[in-house]
Amino acid sequence: MQKYSIYILFLGLFFVQCSKKTTEGMKETAVESVNTAESLAWRSSAPSAGPARPIELGEYTSFDLANGLKVIVVENHKIPRVSYQLSLNNDPIVEGDQAGYVSMAGNLMATGTTNRSKAEIDQAIDFIGASMNTSGGGVFGSSLKKHSNKLLEIMTDVLYNPSFPEDEFKKMKTQTLSGLANVRTNPDAMASNVASVLNYGKDHPYGEIQNESHVKNMTIEKCKSYYETYFKPNNAYLIIVGDVTPEEAKMDAEKYFGSWKSGDIPETTYAAPVPPTGRNVAFANKDGAVQSVIRITYPVNLMPGSEDLIKARVMNNILGGGIFSGRLMQNLREDKAYTYGARSSLSSDELVGNFNAFASVRNSVTDSSVIQFLYEMERLRDEPVSADDLQLVKNSMAGSFARSLESPQTIARFARNTYKFNLPKDYYQTYLQRLEAVQIEDVSAMAKKYIRPDNAYIIVAGSKDEVSENLKQFDTDGEIDFYDPFGKKLDMNESALPAGLDGKKVVSNYLEALGGMDKLNAVKTMVVNISMDIAGQKASMEMGQKDNTMFYSEMSMMGNIVQEQRFNGTRAKISGMGGIQEITKGPQFDALKDQAVTFGQVMYMNEGYEVNLKGIEEVEGENAYKVEVVKPNGNKSYEYYSVKSNLLIRNTTTQPGQGGEDTTIVTDLGDYKDVNGVQFPHTLTINGAMPFPLVMKVDSYTMNGEIPAEKF
Repeated sequence: MQKYSIYILFLGLFFVQCSKKTTEGMKETAVESVNTAESLAWRSSAPSAGPARPIELGEYTSFDLANGLKVIVVENHKIPRVSYQLSLNNDPIVEGDQAGYVSMAGNLMATGTTNRSKAEIDQAIDFIGASMNTSGGGVFGSSLKKHSNKLLEIMTDVLYNPSFPEDEFKKMKTQTLSGLANVRTNPDAMASNVASVLNYGKDHPYGEIQNESHVKNMTIEKCKSYYETYFKPNNAYLIIVGDVTPEEAKMDAEKYFGSWKSGDIPETTYAAPVPPTGRNVAFANKDGAVQSVIRITYPVNLMPGSEDLIKARVMNNILGGGIFSGRLMQNLREDKAYTYGARSSLSSDELVGNFNAFASVRNSVTDSSVIQFLYEMERLRDEPVSADDLQLVKNSMAGSFARSLESPQTIARFARNTYKFNLPKDYYQTYLQRLEAVQIEDVSAMAKKYIRPDNAYIIVAGSKDEVSENLKQFDTDGEIDFYDPFGKKLDMNESALPAGLDGKKVVSNYLEALGGMDKLNAVKTMVVNISMDIAGQKASMEMGQKDNTMFYSEMSMMGNIVQEQRFNGTRAKISGMGGIQEITKGPQFDALKDQAVTFGQVMYMNEGYEVNLKGIEEVEGENAYKVEVVKPNGNKSYEYYSVKSNLLIRNTTTQPGQGGEDTTIVTDLGDYKDVNGVQFPHTLTINGAMPFPLVMKVDSYTMNGEIPAEKF
């Protein structure tokens, strides 16, 4: 009774070019021929670009309140709306064993005050057609101008009087844990987590990766402490944008924020991240993955407002920035067809920035893709770019900048950045002039400074058994470091395997740990009753097996059966919201046939099954033997057996999902208990089948009882 994912999947249930040519008769005269030639010559070359003009940004006004709050006002009278963005100014903090509590504290602020419940806050905001949200970095609200006083009343109630309700805190912890559980089946999240840890280190706020233990450690007192320490006016900007005059804004700021009490703000310091020396390959395993997520990354010192910034962004856009003509896209997608998209980014940050080049590629071309990434990075560093490539990128960047000016929030952000980073007053007004001034030699200088193919982390998240061995060639030392989904370095214990141990022996030890073959063979019928919570709805499931040849399952919600599966050995029937389907062959038939076997691992000893011991890996802090199982039909799964108890603690399968994409299902089994001399798991947690983890609690196992024939 160890394969639970097959019947869970259903729960996760979707330049036109026109041309016109006109031909006219022409008089064959010498004058007309000359005129035509001159006309064609004029049309054959693009007009030369004029000088970049200074940008006229919207006016903004700024002033400070007596309590230290810096206020920035951006007028925009096109529509009668006003927005208020209160942003904290402190650097990120190291959160330690409660990583994530800063975000939790910010989110909790909007869930209740000493004057209003969450429902009352939400109702008041909805009533005036406004929007409001809170975060660890501040508070934002927006409404029609005529409702701005009501909005500010609610915002400041949330700002001054948060009650941090215990029930909302518990609810958020549960939601957070659900989200973290799916990281194990998300290779993009895995690669991102490993990149953060390697680039910044776990003792830097950018390198802290939240995991389940952090959430469980989190206390509401810690959240309150963050609010009380950092939500101070002398640690904040208030940016007011919209249909408001500076005089009105000042009156509102004084009225609603003037009484806010200032206080001391702790200073934070961190060790500067150390860039990698040589190439370092890091791997995060996702069993059964058919694609690899590749990230080539390292930290960079590129500050906002740096003289390098515009030139460095031009350089990065040529390599693989936001335009389709980037070299990485043209190489890996258009030329090699390795991926749908390959890009790069170069970020600036007041603490530390980073470089990233990334793509998702097929397993079979993972190493080839890394070669092409490194080739394009080296080419950009070693060879001058063409004038055409440079001008194309500058044109694209100029257009993007111009479009961004349509948003008043952009002007507000520019004003805040000018304050925060002590930029020249005309920094943004002269952006296009400085962009147009970038030359080929500037791009080369930036590439030599910021593109480091020889000193980088090469991170891959995917199928370890399929692709990792071919990646050793890229590591300076010829070794690969392995990480769990949350960036914890793993000891793979390859040399710790006992002599003579193989895959079938691991499975044999498991069957013995369950109770031994005599006990298992004596089980002729089995009925299991399970309860679970699906998106807040209570559900139950009953499953039955008989003689290793028959199987049924019934799922019920609110007292009604919503899905059934029945298999009598020769015919299968599946019914649910989509109707009734009868099956006599095919993958679904074979899957139900497998489900009929009470202890499926017994079949692994039969001819046609491949059972390969792949090593020892860590599963939730416990060492486990990793066994690859290939069935006679070619289907592959990975099973993890505890080194300590020999019991199965994780099963990973890959199955067709929505849209034809493969879905990886990870089932964790725990809380084994004795039932009539046989050990059975009583808790199963399934990730990948749904947007949230499905926790199944076994209420009862009934062995060797009568099962009505109509059940099958």
